[in-house]
This record gives sequence, structure tokens and C-alpha cells, in this order.
Amino acid sequence: MNDWTNLADVARLGGWVIYPLTVLAIVALAITLDRTYAFWRFARMPESLSAAAATDVPGRAKLPSGLPRQHAFSRIGRLLDDTRGPLWRIETRVEAAAARIERDMGRGLWLLETIVTAAPLLGLLGTIVGMMHSFRLIGGDGLVNPPGVTGGVAQALIATAIGLVIALVALFAFNFFSRRIDRLMDELESFANEALSELRLASESAGRSA
Repeated sequence: MNDWTNLADVARLGGWVIYPLTVLAIVALAITLDRTYAFWRFARMPESLSAAAATDVPGRAKLPSGLPRQHAFSRIGRLLDDTRGPLWRIETRVEAAAARIERDMGRGLWLLETIVTAAPLLGLLGTIVGMMHSFRLIGGDGLVNPPGVTGGVAQALIATAIGLVIALVALFAFNFFSRRIDRLMDELESFANEALSELRLASESAGRSA
């Protein structure tokens, strides 16, 4: 109960700027949870590919059959399995699919990046409002209302602290997901290049035999 009382006191001292900061915190948390699930469900490298990469044995590793249809490797794998068209068309479709995967996995990160900048600015705005409130309580003959002055300073400090905490959490999440996207694209590129190399070799072998 005391914890809820302390939170209410913080919100009261922080002033109106606490409300938009709370909205930013909720949005950042929602994006973080959503992207965490998306990467866990649709972007994990299958164990068969990890094992094949670790052994450095040439040859294309097969994708497991239990992958979700929207899994990144499943989306690329279906295009590589469709060999009805010429090789250049398969490469073009794979590149387009990789671009769509990168866009899908990065969904919402622009908003997370915006929160990294907006949260400290809102905290700074709360600082300015709190200090202006304190300065208004200082009369020409000195301090008129000392409790009011200290309350304004507390509002300024609380708003700044909350804005910085939100920005730091959002920054770590944004950097983590951005790095994870880069890693995913490298894994997809390696997987696609291996498969395309085999298709190219098979095509050249068929041409020589003909």
C-alpha cells in the first residue's frame, strides 16, 4: 500500500508532464514486448541451420517442417524451393522478400527511437515548468512560500529523472532490436547464398551435360 502511495506522491509532485511520460513508457513497453515475441517466434535461426553452420560442411541445410509460415527462414525457403523460373528471377524474389522481412521485423522501432528523444525533452519541459513555478513564488523581499518553492524543484527533478529513465530503457531496447535485425539479415543472406550457389551449380552442370 505504501508503494502505491509513493507512486501517487510522485505523480502529484511531477505535475501534468507525468501523464505524457506515462503514455510514452506504456508505448515503449508495448513495442518492446511485441518485438521480443516477434523475434522469438519468427526470427530464431533453426537448430538445423545452426548445426550446419557450426560444422562448416558445404551443402544446403534443410529447414525443419515445423516452422511457422511467417517465419523469416520459412519465407525465404519457400522461394528457394520454387525452381520453376530462371535463377535471376529467384534471386530477385529472394531480395524482395528479405527487404519485406527487414521491414516487418523493424515495425515500431521508429516509434521507439522517437521515444528516446521525446522522453528527455518532456522531462526537460517538466523541469522548466517546475522552476518557473518556483520562481513565481519568490517575491521581491525574498522567499514568500518556501514549501511551494521546494515543491516546484521536486517537480522539476522528478520529471527529468522519469524522462531519462524512459529514454534509457527505450534506447537499450532500440539498439538491441536493431542489432538483432542486422544479425537476422546476415543469417538470411548466408542461407540464401548457399542455396543459390547450389542452384547455380546444378544449372551449370545441366548445361554442360546437355
